[in-house]
Amino acid sequence: MKALSAFLAMSALLLSTPLCAQWLKEPTQGIPRTADGKPDLAAPTPRTVQGKPDFSGLWTMAFHPGYIINLAADLDPADIQPWAAQAFTAHLNNLGMDDPGTIGCQPLGPRHITGGGLVRLAKIVQTPHLILVLYEDLHYRQIFMDGRTLPKDPSPSFMGYSVGRWEGDELVVESEGFKDTTWLDFGGHPHSESLHITERYRRTDLGHVQRQVTLTDPKAFKKPIVVASDMSLTADTELLEYACTETPRERFHLVGRTEAEKKVRVAAEVLEKYVGDYDFKGPNAFGIRTLTVSRAGGQLFIDFNGKGRTPLVALSQTMFSPRLLGTYEFVLGDAGAVTHVLVHGVEGTETAMRRQKAAGGT
Repeated sequence: MKALSAFLAMSALLLSTPLCAQWLKEPTQGIPRTADGKPDLAAPTPRTVQGKPDFSGLWTMAFHPGYIINLAADLDPADIQPWAAQAFTAHLNNLGMDDPGTIGCQPLGPRHITGGGLVRLAKIVQTPHLILVLYEDLHYRQIFMDGRTLPKDPSPSFMGYSVGRWEGDELVVESEGFKDTTWLDFGGHPHSESLHITERYRRTDLGHVQRQVTLTDPKAFKKPIVVASDMSLTADTELLEYACTETPRERFHLVGRTEAEKKVRVAAEVLEKYVGDYDFKGPNAFGIRTLTVSRAGGQLFIDFNGKGRTPLVALSQTMFSPRLLGTYEFVLGDAGAVTHVLVHGVEGTETAMRRQKAAGGT
């Protein structure tokens, strides 16, 4: 359990406050409402005086938890350049203590787009020639809509450079020029300064936006990464600022894995006991309902709601770390079979019960 206290500082729950940091009540003006006074999220898409969809408002970005930890989950391992795969593994094995964003408090850069920084609220301010995106961690993006093109030789920056255009009612945003010191996800996938991101936004009604994100970086990935991340209008509230630098990190004693933990080896037959599906009673703060544990040789992997395929790092014979949520402790019953997994995080421990196999199942 010595690793637990050191690891908790690097778990996702370190940022649990900014995930939902909002004013309790601040009515949004000028939006349609139902008879009971609630926002009518199914009302028609609002439009600007130019006739284009108006994306202005406060939005919650719905990131699949599997992509938060492993944005490249849908790629074949062979489609990830060796250096990028090695960096991802090294960051996981180090329990993310070198995370430049959540631990180093540097701007998250592309992780504001991909969701790997765990900042989910964004306020969009739309004008005919410029769209601003404001984030609760005091960072922002400028999307230029005045017809300019991306710089041919940009000076790399944390948030990159973004230009937008309309394709009918679809907003298309192209971004590049990101510093290669930033990560793409919470697990630690790197990127090069050749990273190019394309976002496609389609507002289907007042309360919903369909968004597709495509990342192209041949120096790190042999194929593009394409993920969906829809957005929902978050009305009657406001952003509440969060400053990473105010987190008291000195009390967490960040050390990564101890020398003893680095020497832990778990036999394949023991790992096989942990393979299975585990269900929470209800979705947690990240919307995780199900954990799926699989094995390939001497390595365990975990999926969150069916996606992620993230390696589990052994800290003991029963304790593992995928970084997202906290540390995972497999609990055996009297018969020697695993009954549930305890997920230890900063704000407490959650329980996911092992799903019983159907009669006659294998």
